[in-house]
Amino acid sequence: MQKRQKSRFLFSDRWLDRHSIVRNMEAFQDLIVIVLCLGLFAVMLIQLWGIAIALIQPLDYKHVTAKILFVLILVELFRLLMVYLQEHSISVGVAVEVTIVSLLREVVVHGALEIYWVNTLAICGLLFVLGGLLVVCAKTPHMDCMSANSKLCPVRGRERQNDLELQYSRQCDEKQPLG
Repeated sequence: MQKRQKSRFLFSDRWLDRHSIVRNMEAFQDLIVIVLCLGLFAVMLIQLWGIAIALIQPLDYKHVTAKILFVLILVELFRLLMVYLQEHSISVGVAVEVTIVSLLREVVVHGALEIYWVNTLAICGLLFVLGGLLVVCAKTPHMDCMSANSKLCPVRGRERQNDLELQYSRQCDEKQPLG
C-alpha cells in the first residue's frame, strides 16, 4: 500500500489543496496589511496637519509634544508593517521599540509628577525588561531574520560565505599533490 503525502489533505485531488489554500490566505493577509498601512499613512497625515494647526495657534508644548510622539509611534508601526510585508514575520526589535516609545509618550503626556508611584514603578520595570529585550535583539540578529528566510540576513550571509570558503578550501586540498 502507498502512503499519502503529508503536505496534502485527504481529498487532494479535489478543491482542498493545502498549498493553494495557504497561498490564497497569505495573499489575503498581505491585502489586510496593505490596507492597514494605508490607514496608518492617512492617520499620520491627519496628525501632521494637526501639528501644523497647533503650531499656528498659541503654543501648548505638552499638546504638541504628545502629537509629535504619536506620529513617531505611527511611523514605527508603519515600519513594523513594512517589515512584515517584506519578510512575512514580525520584527521583535521594532515591536519593542514601538512599545518603549509608547510608554515614554504616556510619561511625557501625563507628566512624571502626576503619575502614582505604583504606576511609575510598573513603568520603570516594564522599561527595564523591554530595554533588556532590545539589547538581546541587538546582540542576536538571527532573532528577526533567521526564521524569515531573508536574503538580507547578515547571519545567513556569513553562513553562506563560510560554506563557500569551506568548499574552496576542500577543492584546493584535493588539487594539492600528496607527499
